[in-house]
Amino acid sequence: MKKLQLGVVTLFCAMLNLHAQQDNAFPVQVLLENGAIEGLYDTHTGIQKYFGVPFAKPPVGELRWKAPQPLEPWEGVKETKEFGPRPVQAMVFGDMKSRSNGLSEDCLYLNVWTPAKRSDKNLPVLVYFYGGGNVAGDASEYRYDGESMAKKGIVVVTTNYRLNIFGNLAHPELTAEAPYKASGNYGQLDQNMALQWVQQNITAFGGDPNQVTIAGESAGSIGVSVQMASPLSKDLIAGAIGESGAAIPPTMAPIPLAEAEKQGAQFLKDAGIANIDELRKLSTREIYEIYNESQKFGFPMVIDGYLLPKPIPEIFASEEQAQVPLLVGWNSAEIPGMAFTQGPITKEGFVQKVKEAYPENYAAVLELYPHSTADELQWAATNLASDRFISYSTWKWFDLHRNHSEQPVYRYLYSKIRPPLRDNNLVSGLAGGTAEKGSDAIQMPEAIGAPHAAEIEYAMGNLHLVEDYAWTADDYKTSETMQQFFANFIKSGNPNGEDLPNWDAAQAKEEAPPVMIINTESKQTKAVKDARYEFLDKSYNN
Repeated sequence: MKKLQLGVVTLFCAMLNLHAQQDNAFPVQVLLENGAIEGLYDTHTGIQKYFGVPFAKPPVGELRWKAPQPLEPWEGVKETKEFGPRPVQAMVFGDMKSRSNGLSEDCLYLNVWTPAKRSDKNLPVLVYFYGGGNVAGDASEYRYDGESMAKKGIVVVTTNYRLNIFGNLAHPELTAEAPYKASGNYGQLDQNMALQWVQQNITAFGGDPNQVTIAGESAGSIGVSVQMASPLSKDLIAGAIGESGAAIPPTMAPIPLAEAEKQGAQFLKDAGIANIDELRKLSTREIYEIYNESQKFGFPMVIDGYLLPKPIPEIFASEEQAQVPLLVGWNSAEIPGMAFTQGPITKEGFVQKVKEAYPENYAAVLELYPHSTADELQWAATNLASDRFISYSTWKWFDLHRNHSEQPVYRYLYSKIRPPLRDNNLVSGLAGGTAEKGSDAIQMPEAIGAPHAAEIEYAMGNLHLVEDYAWTADDYKTSETMQQFFANFIKSGNPNGEDLPNWDAAQAKEEAPPVMIINTESKQTKAVKDARYEFLDKSYNN
């Protein structure tokens, strides 16, 4: 009953929010390459909003598991005042609070917030990719809302892309039918198609197609690294922001096409499905249930010779990536230490797990992750778990670009611990967000640093839209600083600006590169513990 009441209240609030938007707005139209659309001009904020804008043909029927196809022109004016459907997905992460119009395979829609007045043009553009492990996520989520950043003078785009089995299934038959002779990577090709759409249409919203910065968090950040590396996208962007994640081993790295095809063929065999034609004839429900029953956490991205010609480290080392400024970083406690120790964190347990994971080099690892005191032990387990999860791969991206590009590279460490949850019946989730106390979700220990995904609403200026936490003045101060760093970078490729601490770019081969510690009192320091990343670099052979 409680959940039903909560659902009714949530729906009611959403209706009130939409009604308020309509009350404060009048319709506005823009002419795009394929036809006219009508959005809303909010007179209270001065921001124009266009939601649910199609950027490719619906990937359904025969277009299921194909690269996104260009839109056909339409007659009349298409209404774009409500978020389009989000990609088909299960409820994997507790922090995903959608405003979209349901779920559908017909999900290739994006959203635009623009501050442009009638005489404005050549405004900087931000295109943001959501996180969710390439299995979940939605461009309509509150924390990605573009209005706050648009108030900084930026045209903001958030875009959907296909997920899980619909976004990354590879199979020999799919490869054979594709004109570029590869399969998989459909979600990443959707991201590329959105960037193509921006190049063709963003001037209609006052944006500059030559000043497009892509950004994302977690899987979205991984997507940014892929688009930087891809020959299809590298000339479509002027800057990149990565928040916790790069497609570099051990973090969701693309695998060879033949291996991905083998996984796809085995999936069909296990499901008792003869071929792709038979799979295409199934309903969304049937595919959704077959995929969930398999208990797979998505399918890997692919080194397909098309979107990605070779592994990302090789592309960057060859200086074949987008030669653009990069702002990149991760959080101080991405994942709890229990993810490594697989149980309560004790000195004996930590040492034993290190010996199991690094039988030949455990002494070096124990030295790199000091664990003598109780406080050191908590940090040692947390740091090693976080590095293996996502921090190392993000560091490697940073290191590759600063050493194989003449463009500036700025590195941060986000360290602000969130305030308590407003609802005592909730606890923080594993990769951000919340879960109900006593649920099947893993119950997290008290945070010693900033967990995965915690920075999103701070960076985008959206604390006021995320109601789970009891935000304080310190949180808003941190958000103001981080958002202004991002806004400055989007505008100029440099995060520095008035009333902000100085942030230097890292130099190639610099042993102690500058790092911006983002917290209530943000400050620049020197990286002093990168030896652990250099060790892992050799361990992963990247």
